[in-house]
Amino acid sequence: MAHSIARDTLGLTHTNQSDAPKISFAAKEIDLVEWKGDILAVGATEKDLARDGNSKFQNPLLQKLDSKLSGLLSEASFEEDFSGKFGQSTILRLPGLGSKRIALVGLGSSTSSTAAYRSLGEAAAAAAKSAQASNIAIALASTDGLSAESKLSSASAITTGAVLGTFEDNRFKSESKKPTLKSLDILGLGTGPEIEKKIKYAADVCAGVILGRELVNAPANVLTPAVLAEEAKKIASTYSDVFSANILDVEQCKELKMGSYLAVAAASANPAHFIHLSYKPSSGEIKKKIALVGKGLTFDSGGYNIKTGPGCSIELMKFDMGGAAAVLGAAKALGQIKPAGVEVHFIVAACENMISGTGMRPGDIITASNGKTIEVNNTDAEGRLTLADALVYACNQGVEKIVDLATLTGACVVALGPSIAGIFTPSDDLAKEVVAASEVSGEKLWRLPMEDSYWDSMKSGVADMVNTGGRQGGAITAALFLKQFVDEKVQWMHIDLAGPVWSDKKKNATGFGVSTLVEWVLKNSTN
Repeated sequence: MAHSIARDTLGLTHTNQSDAPKISFAAKEIDLVEWKGDILAVGATEKDLARDGNSKFQNPLLQKLDSKLSGLLSEASFEEDFSGKFGQSTILRLPGLGSKRIALVGLGSSTSSTAAYRSLGEAAAAAAKSAQASNIAIALASTDGLSAESKLSSASAITTGAVLGTFEDNRFKSESKKPTLKSLDILGLGTGPEIEKKIKYAADVCAGVILGRELVNAPANVLTPAVLAEEAKKIASTYSDVFSANILDVEQCKELKMGSYLAVAAASANPAHFIHLSYKPSSGEIKKKIALVGKGLTFDSGGYNIKTGPGCSIELMKFDMGGAAAVLGAAKALGQIKPAGVEVHFIVAACENMISGTGMRPGDIITASNGKTIEVNNTDAEGRLTLADALVYACNQGVEKIVDLATLTGACVVALGPSIAGIFTPSDDLAKEVVAASEVSGEKLWRLPMEDSYWDSMKSGVADMVNTGGRQGGAITAALFLKQFVDEKVQWMHIDLAGPVWSDKKKNATGFGVSTLVEWVLKNSTN
């Protein structure tokens, strides 16, 4: 699972080896009071915390634990005011159990969600970090009402939370603690090959999410377009049985007439690299051909329309390749999962948007690879210019469906806030597919309209179009711009993830998009 971006670069900064979690997982049916280890974490809903007239638990499992602990669990949780609300947790060191500590984690209301089970895994991982624990177990206070399928999805979400909660990106710190968690037992949700397969799948997806986080976290003086291309080649070499890589240089992009993409890259000392990873199953018939396209601006200064003033977030513009990170993270996960029956093209037009005498100017007219001309009225609306040629290239691969992901507009963040990505598509069928995948992954998407009448603001007097409209409906006009470069016979969706790609609270990348993409690809496979 470990990944590294190795090379000395500007500022003599180079990365330490990634400390991606290496945890062994097991699903067991065992009496909780008999389990031996460092921490036993129990997820409890508000309903599970109901008490009788003597302030004792009514829930049978909590009753049993409390009895073994001579009533100390009930007493201590009451004093801690633990009521099972979502986000609550309390860790107690009580003698009498096989485990050294017991953690109670709130799941919220009686109907628990993917987010609640994931938070249970994260809370258990946080407790393990705090206690320097090496082995933990996680159980639910009650599994009543959970179907066999729900138990599998719960185990998957718990695993995801534990892995991602354990991970810390310490590659750029001079000193850091290595994770101590070595094993996790999931208790009471079943045993056997089905749950083991589900847990492995969750761990594989997490490997992709962690790569996505590492790519976005890496600063622009380390992660240049060339290094991003090296990371793609590393995926292809690691999973060479199903992947191949084709990296196009500037001259090859000129031959393909990618004038829109190359105009954005023209000012940078770091040359553009066009990334094309191909996934093909090692055997069996291919029934679907799809493409994932990610915006790959390793740094965005805004160009001559330089980002200035409060709220411009220029210092965070390393995350402007968050779409590319999601695409490559999904590629890594799929290299481990190896779905059958589907061919997937992973495409990134990687470059920087900088300022120099060779750079793109406001008012310039550029020509995309499908022949359409664009008047550049804002050099900071550059991501769509790179995506234009990437979408044309994707269509030329003979795919039936394309999903593109981009940190494209501040307007989408204004509309939907920091936790929800906006989706745009003319296809109701594709919208249903991707939204269904996001509901499994727990990532939040919201479909926004593609209002064709807004295209009037994108018309140019001297070219086919301008690259940005007015402030109103900015995320919509950006999607309408991208639509000009997609073949009408291809189902296409644009995902604007400018909000959820980064956590201001944690000052870290989230890896948003990877899980949904993997789920969507699997829905298009024969597995």
